[in-house]
Amino acid sequence: MSTEIANQNESPRKLSLVVFSGSFEKVHYALVMASAALASGREVTLFFTMEGCRAVLAPSGWRHLRTDAQGATATSIDLSYSQRGIGTFEELLSACVALNAKFMVCEMGLRALGLENDAKREELAIETGGVVTFLNDARQNGEMLFI
Repeated sequence: MSTEIANQNESPRKLSLVVFSGSFEKVHYALVMASAALASGREVTLFFTMEGCRAVLAPSGWRHLRTDAQGATATSIDLSYSQRGIGTFEELLSACVALNAKFMVCEMGLRALGLENDAKREELAIETGGVVTFLNDARQNGEMLFI
């Protein structure tokens, strides 16, 4: 088998996620994807922008994300996930930290929402940057998802 064909058959080595949505369910699933990719040996960068920025605000900004279920809150959905044996937001976030995910937050997204002076979660070691910073972090042999 030639080297070129072997390289085409390899799994991407990096997953870069743009977390744009302010929906709790979508941000939660971004963490599911990130933790699974990390557990399978891939590098992961999570780039939070626009309404998704709220998920990384201190102490637990994710609780203020909107939900797609009428009448439900992020906290109530997270509790129902836990009761069904699904990883909670905090569990998934902790797994991403433990498995060395890279966390970035978009300067423009923060400014657009007036959140640039709000405290970020310290345990995440968040890098603040722009789209160029995020794109420079991505890998040619990686995958990029927009959530």
